[in-house]
Amino acid sequence: MIVGRAIQTGALTTLLDEAVHDRGGALVLRGEAGIGKSALLGETRVRAAERGMRVLTTTGVQAEVHLPYAGVQQLFQRVRPDLGTAAGESPFQVGVEVLSLLSTIDEPVLLAVEDAQWLDRASWDVLAFVARRLAADPVALVMTARDNADVERLLAAAALPHLRLEPLEPSDARALLDQVAPELSSALADRVLAEAAGNPLGLVELGGMAARTGQTVLSPSSLPLSTRVEQTFVGLVDQLPAQTRALLLVAALDDGDDLDEVLAATARFLDRPATADDVEPAVAGRLISVDEQYQVRFRHPLMRSALRQSAAVAQRRRVHACLAEIVTGHDRRLWHRAAAAAGPDETLAVELAAAAIRAGDRQAGAVALTAMERAAQLSEDPQERGSRLLWAAWIAGEQGDMDSVRRLLALLEGADLRPSDWLRLTWYPEVYLAAGWTGSSRLGIYTEHIDSMRRAGDLELALGTMNSISLRFFWSNPDDDTRMRYVRVVEQVGAQVADWRVLFALAMAAPVERGAYCLDGLAALQDRLDLEPWEGCDIGLAVSGLGAFALSNAFLTTSAAALRRKGRIVPLTNTLTSLAYNAATAGDVRAAIPAAIEVIALATEVDRPAFVLQAQLQLGMAEALRGNGKAATEIAEGGEKVLHSAGMHPMLALTQRIRGVVAFVEGRPEEAVQELLRVFDPADVAYHPYVRLTLVGHLAEAAAHSGALDELRAVVAELTPLATTSRSPVLAVGLRYAEAVLADSAGAYDSALAADLHDWPFERARLQLAYGAWLRRKRRAAESRPLLRAAAATFDALGATPWAERARSELRATGESRRKPIDAIDSLTPQEQQIARLAGDGLSNREIAERLFLSPRTVTTHLYRLFPKVGVKSRGELAALMVEGLR
Repeated sequence: MIVGRAIQTGALTTLLDEAVHDRGGALVLRGEAGIGKSALLGETRVRAAERGMRVLTTTGVQAEVHLPYAGVQQLFQRVRPDLGTAAGESPFQVGVEVLSLLSTIDEPVLLAVEDAQWLDRASWDVLAFVARRLAADPVALVMTARDNADVERLLAAAALPHLRLEPLEPSDARALLDQVAPELSSALADRVLAEAAGNPLGLVELGGMAARTGQTVLSPSSLPLSTRVEQTFVGLVDQLPAQTRALLLVAALDDGDDLDEVLAATARFLDRPATADDVEPAVAGRLISVDEQYQVRFRHPLMRSALRQSAAVAQRRRVHACLAEIVTGHDRRLWHRAAAAAGPDETLAVELAAAAIRAGDRQAGAVALTAMERAAQLSEDPQERGSRLLWAAWIAGEQGDMDSVRRLLALLEGADLRPSDWLRLTWYPEVYLAAGWTGSSRLGIYTEHIDSMRRAGDLELALGTMNSISLRFFWSNPDDDTRMRYVRVVEQVGAQVADWRVLFALAMAAPVERGAYCLDGLAALQDRLDLEPWEGCDIGLAVSGLGAFALSNAFLTTSAAALRRKGRIVPLTNTLTSLAYNAATAGDVRAAIPAAIEVIALATEVDRPAFVLQAQLQLGMAEALRGNGKAATEIAEGGEKVLHSAGMHPMLALTQRIRGVVAFVEGRPEEAVQELLRVFDPADVAYHPYVRLTLVGHLAEAAAHSGALDELRAVVAELTPLATTSRSPVLAVGLRYAEAVLADSAGAYDSALAADLHDWPFERARLQLAYGAWLRRKRRAAESRPLLRAAAATFDALGATPWAERARSELRATGESRRKPIDAIDSLTPQEQQIARLAGDGLSNREIAERLFLSPRTVTTHLYRLFPKVGVKSRGELAALMVEGLR
């Protein structure tokens, strides 16, 4: 019977009842050791069974935190034993598999997870991912977690609902004590109540011990309650035979639960045989249990931790050494060898570093971090130690574990580092800790270090370093001397080794001076079949910087598909950010909005605020293009605050383009010109030498409507030579429109439209709109109508509503009426649009769920709701609608 937990049991009962009716959810029960979390979870399992729910359970074990997916595998071992065992699977990929698996179970499900604070990080990430996606599933997830700083951080990052268990009220505490130790005298009961302070486990264990031994158990009252209870458990163990005590210590330190494994290691530890008979005293004393699969389970986690903490260091190391000789699996043996090591051991350090890399490849970041940090501790060479600590800091940063980054970087103060590692040390605080945007101030130093790597023949390290800092050159506006010094060093590296990363670096640092060369080289990579997805992402980013968005999208979409399959969320987020930028810059509202929305969701999931900011700025541009000026302005204002605060001034160009488009759409072309010209002015804080190349069309259109043609001529004169040098497609198409506007003649418009504009539908439609309007003003209505019709259709398809309305207005002025299409697609949310698009492409619900990291039931629910919204009754009708409305 649960005493004094009516609110918590009510919340858990509601969670179960909702899940039974396909309204799943999650709840974390948190609190100090012994506060009653396990008892509540046990009661929840009973109530779930009463409701016909299938109950799946797992328990976090401190010794298993370095085994990726150990908790998930235990949770689903009777349903899907191989879950999480495939090489290279990320937590997000496994999470999608879990959602898919849950959708195949016929009855409602309770996932009961005890001691989540000791789950391996990969399992935690999977369960947190699943918990946020259960709204349409008959699944309840209940986890218990002991309060500590790590749990606080994990819960905050996961945004999971939780209930904190407080000590029992005095009346409830007395009622519980009366149940477990009714024979206690009043005075002794009062002592137990005072010492336990409302902690249920304290009441049970101290009360039971007091009933057996009297006052002695209560004497060391200055100790914390958890320590007191642990001492109670140790006292129970001390009463057992020596052979059984040794067996329990081995079981506590083992990262498995197999009885035969524990017995074999115990025999080595004692140097004499150990048998099942040695287990019986512990089973009889209810300290452990052994189930029908001969798996050892401790009655309470504090029992296990009490055994670990009460053993001497030398004793623990001996146990780990014995386990290393017994356990199966290379990594398990390696961990026990590492735990047994008493001093530096370079051979073991090398093996642990390799294990960290393997864990990283599996997206088991916490395991990788622990392994690399232990490798650093065991390193014999101080420089190797520094290098491994830096790798550990990088691993922690990629997980969003900033506390570990700070701790590890602090260990490197005054360390003996190689020059390349010093460069990383100066880079990491800015990248991961937002320790001040240094802009271009250190780029010269980085260039010299890359050159030193080149001269030393360490070309791979030079290439990797170039790859990590080249984007900074694009967004920092360094002076030409600094920038071209870097270009020369990159070209010297390229003279020694042929690698796409050389083209990437040149494209980022010199998109004008080396643009034509890089375009040819990067375009030639389209036929490469051996590119890794992250490589395709970087190549797509480089090509985007050169203004060739269609080519960029070819690389990015291929990479995105592969990264989705692999569940690589961080590089996928980066890839989708570039796709959102390309779409927003090219005027494709319908592609930009869902991409940006997905980036925001995924970047929030993996704690990447920089990606969130970038995606919000692309969303702001898309909102401006579709005429939602209020939302776009709010995004621009929010972005400005962040960018100004961080000193990231060159990126203000992205907020200025939002402001310029909003002003134009809202009928203020003079203001639009002034907002956009800030990006073109080297003296302005929002100046950007490369973003301006993408804004020539918008500037020309605003100039044409405001009469600011002299300002436009100056810009065209300045940028025309750059277009010749760089061969930038986006600059070329913008200048073609600007020149037609300035010439203001039929021949200029005809020439501009005669160019290949297949990859530029927005710009082609803008030309058609301008030319059609010019013809109408010349009273050549019949000639203008086809152009205006085509422009309106294209703008409607792209979602650029203000331009479509202008085209229809011009058509009405010619005497032809064109109704605005009923745009059912716009009534859908961005996620519904994604699902509709994929369903229209013929993907099944399960395939859509895998693509978007959703539950199959969630996809089914969305389709059920969106069919009537868009007025279709079948997937075939939906496919036809999507072809008409989105493509």
